[in-house]
Amino acid sequence: MSLAVTEQELRQFLSEMAFLRSYGFKLQAIGEGACTIYVPFQEVFERPGGMVNGPVFMAAADVAMWMAIMTRLGKGAQGSVTVEMKTAFLQAAKREDFLCMAKILKLGRRLVYGVAECVSLEGRLLTHHTLTYIRPDDLR
Repeated sequence: MSLAVTEQELRQFLSEMAFLRSYGFKLQAIGEGACTIYVPFQEVFERPGGMVNGPVFMAAADVAMWMAIMTRLGKGAQGSVTVEMKTAFLQAAKREDFLCMAKILKLGRRLVYGVAECVSLEGRLLTHHTLTYIRPDDLR
């Protein structure tokens, strides 16, 4: 199956979404129903104790899944929205960049189910997320 969007289209998507710019997310790789983003450390992400704060991991998982959905449904899937996210924080990231990989588990008529994991650049599992999205009406 061919992808419904190109890497260039997803890079443009990341750069055009004003609410995402402050994170500095970079597209790392895409595949059928999958997306990996690179998250560069920024001092504004740091919470007391030198750890990356939880909302950064959750935002990365949410965006990676959103773009994974676009690989299957195209740019029209920008209207997909998160209806549920469960996050397990497994290990701290201290002043370091990380990757977040998302993949679709089931693409249903109304709902999309997937998982995402954030890992250190050395491969340490930092967080695990389960996500459910609702598809936009015009794509059903």
